[in-house]
Parts: sequence; C-alpha cells; structure tokens
Amino acid sequence: MTESIPFVQTVGIGHKDADRLTLSNDPCLQNHLGTLHAGALYTLAETQSGLALMRLFPELRDKVIPLLRSGGLKYRHPVTESVVATAEISQEERERFMKRFLDKGRATVTVTVRLKREDEKICAEGDFVWFVQRS
Repeated sequence: MTESIPFVQTVGIGHKDADRLTLSNDPCLQNHLGTLHAGALYTLAETQSGLALMRLFPELRDKVIPLLRSGGLKYRHPVTESVVATAEISQEERERFMKRFLDKGRATVTVTVRLKREDEKICAEGDFVWFVQRS
C-alpha cells in the first residue's frame, strides 16, 4: 500500500509486517548528530497513521478522501538504529468516528502512533488527526 507513495519510497520506509512500518538509520536520513532526523521520524509516524486508517476501516477504501488535519510527535530518545512504528485507534474513537461519518458523510478520527527503537524504547509518540469525507 505505502509502496505507491513516491515520498515514502524516497525516505526508505518499509514494512516490518502487515501492520507495522519500519525505517532504517540510513546516513542520508541523519541529522548533524548522526541520529535519525526528526523529519524522517515524523514521516514514518504520519505514514503509519494513514496505514492504520486503511486497515481499520477497509469498508471505506476507495470511497473517501482522507486528509491529515493535524499531527504531532513528542520525541523522547535519539535514534541510531532502525525504528518500528505502530498505530492504534481506540474502540471508542472508532465508534464515534463511524457514527458521525455515517450521519454526515464526513468526520475526524485520531490515530495514536508510537515509534520504538530496536531496544524497544519508545523514541517518539503522538496523535494524528485525519479528516475523512466521502469522495
């Protein structure tokens, strides 16, 4: 799915498995300290949030236009190795989103993303709010 996004290919985001994306610490993605650049980590997190949307709401695929409304990460630890991204949407949030979407044809949904280093420490986490409307 993410393979069709040129920018994702350029950054080098890959699939760890069906539900998780990964990013290696390629020298071209490093900052002046030799750690992964915050922008590369943000790209991984934002892409993971979009993947979660597609996976959790497959019935909406090709029927909606999702647009990122806002997103933010809290960076906790520097990264000098590969990073794995996970995302979740609470059951309560899913139900609220679907109810509003079915009523209005548009709604927002918040996806929580966590990025973990190889040592399993969370290096960044945050929320991405998507605006979804019927196409």
